[in-house]
Amino acid sequence: MFNQIPIVIYYLRSIVLKKEFIMSLQPLVKWAGGKRQLLDKLLELKPKKFKHYYEPFVGGGALLLELAPIHATINDSNKELMFVYKCLRSKRLFKKFYKACKEHELNHSEEYYYQVRNMDRKKTYKNLTSYVKAARCIYLNKACFNGLYRVNSKGHFNVPSGKYEKVHCFEEDNIQKLHKYFLKRKPVILSKDFEEAIKTAKAGDFVYFDPPYDVVADQSFTSYTVGGFDRKEQERLRDVISDLTKKGVYVMASNANTEFIRDIYKDFHIHIVEAKRMINSKATGRGNVEEVIITNY
Repeated sequence: MFNQIPIVIYYLRSIVLKKEFIMSLQPLVKWAGGKRQLLDKLLELKPKKFKHYYEPFVGGGALLLELAPIHATINDSNKELMFVYKCLRSKRLFKKFYKACKEHELNHSEEYYYQVRNMDRKKTYKNLTSYVKAARCIYLNKACFNGLYRVNSKGHFNVPSGKYEKVHCFEEDNIQKLHKYFLKRKPVILSKDFEEAIKTAKAGDFVYFDPPYDVVADQSFTSYTVGGFDRKEQERLRDVISDLTKKGVYVMASNANTEFIRDIYKDFHIHIVEAKRMINSKATGRGNVEEVIITNY
């Protein structure tokens, strides 16, 4: 009995630490395909227990922040977004990032928005520090039209202004809690191809894939980064999930409820859910849509 005491203490401590974060963390960015409205269903379908959490298309990280895992690896091909997470994980970068966001708020105007938006069109942009790019990412996300993150074929951010009189980059209480979580947990932060991002996943780990969705007429949106995500990529993702399944890794994936997706995942468990999508460049791409949550367990 006494040998079990340290295990019990560790278990109780884990519950307390997790509860400290899980009740209060909110996504810092508004992101196309965000999962806050589907969290109840995702939580219902997640594995009861897992070791290390992976999210290769993290975006706003709604599920990550709800789970608040002790061990996590997050990834996204959008490098500016990953700079944001890296700033949250570092005391030194966070202070500079925080100050730069506040400067954007103070300087905000229609003219200023387009000056900041056009920064990535200059050759000097690649030389800017990570916290400057991170603060720009947050400011544009909050000041642009409908919270849409979109780039053109050259990788330049091209969303028009939301025409807001004032812009707030974040809620003070939430940004401090996010910083505390990332500082304490120190998740691995990557910006690689999704297949590379999960190379270290082992049996008992949990991977959640939330990729750009399969195209539904003109209603889908995949321009988060240059290159998009076509059906060959969807099939490659399916193959990666099959390989992870053989390794004993728990996998859950979200996608559009299309015939193509149902067909390529016919050997997995498919759960159909309804979601409301409000971020799209076209009004016809917003509203209630059917999605699927795929699991290998």
